[in-house]
Amino acid sequence: MAVNLYIPPESNIFAVAGVEIGTAEAGIRKANRRDLTVFRLAEGSSVAGVFTLNRFRAAPVQVCEAHLTAAQGIRALVINTGNANAGTGESGLQAANDTCVALASLLGIKPVQVLPFSTGVILEPLPLQRLISGLPLAIDNLQENNWFAAAHSIMTTDTQPKIVSQHVALGDKTITITGISKGAGMIRPNMATMLGYLATDAGVAPSLLKEMARDIANRSFNRITVDGDTSTNDSFIVIATGKSGLHVDSTSDPLYAPLYEALACAATELAQKIVRDAEGATKFITVQVEGAKTGEEALKVAYAVAHSPLVKTAFFASDPNLGRILCAVGYAGIADLDVTRTKLWLGDVLVASQGERDPNYQEADGQRVMKEAEIVVRIELGRGDISDTVYTCDFSHEYVSINADYRS
Repeated sequence: MAVNLYIPPESNIFAVAGVEIGTAEAGIRKANRRDLTVFRLAEGSSVAGVFTLNRFRAAPVQVCEAHLTAAQGIRALVINTGNANAGTGESGLQAANDTCVALASLLGIKPVQVLPFSTGVILEPLPLQRLISGLPLAIDNLQENNWFAAAHSIMTTDTQPKIVSQHVALGDKTITITGISKGAGMIRPNMATMLGYLATDAGVAPSLLKEMARDIANRSFNRITVDGDTSTNDSFIVIATGKSGLHVDSTSDPLYAPLYEALACAATELAQKIVRDAEGATKFITVQVEGAKTGEEALKVAYAVAHSPLVKTAFFASDPNLGRILCAVGYAGIADLDVTRTKLWLGDVLVASQGERDPNYQEADGQRVMKEAEIVVRIELGRGDISDTVYTCDFSHEYVSINADYRS
């Protein structure tokens, strides 16, 4: 069951002018579920993306990168669930390209203006004809405010849809930001088994949007981990249609910073919702590392803690076996770490200092915090003034069950 995951009512999910979305049942892997989603974007929209660093990146990821590089003006997205089209070689690439050709023909645009996305089982051929047969149904369903249906349509092992939406006042304009994401397992930065789509009716220059997408991903989707596995299909897309009349063309524009902040906050909420709905999760855990020399150092420590199966299973059991956290800090890869300057807090409880258990620490205090659904682990390294934060969850019996039965 998801941990404190907020799903806004449909009345609070706002259409983004210049974006239409349609969904359909294509039977990609299972019957009687919507598993195909099409976005149609207004001409002149800026689109930027950040993708997985897995060397076995899926065929649709490769096609997306090529089409964005071509800079022909992206006009459509097509997303299927149930099949990742990854580890499928040249035939997979052909299937991804054929998907673009089919959708482009139906929408009257060029294939290079289409971005394809797939998520699901790896190493299995994409059922291309089912996908193509579903495209007219998705196009017939195109609507401006179909975000809620799309959030459901892109789900795989997710138990809840992930969606954010808000109006933001900038200058003399009010803009809309709405986004959806999916992901529950095979989640690790660079990026995770996740798809994320964030749209605004603000206008952003294409080159600037590319920088913004990268920076936003590093702040949000590259700060979450569930199980330490980087997927083959991760994709995060930012769309700026410009239909609000507000346009930002450079970082020196006074509206750049508030627009970036609003988009980054929305992306962070989407990323956190992935962790809240992680496979089998019962705890949402924030790992804060402070006093590092560098950002890289802070993240080494944060991810050592967040990835540790021993730490994660202790959280699931609400067992304050907190030496496991210190162990992870110690093997994070900081060769000259002075453990006597390191401090560990669990929530508001100081657990360790001076290289040992703090003299005032009581296990009952640790137990109290461990039983909470949302827990903050704070680590002070005493080496500098750099800090960073990672979001993760516990490991439960259900995580094993879900992944053992995933293909059945």
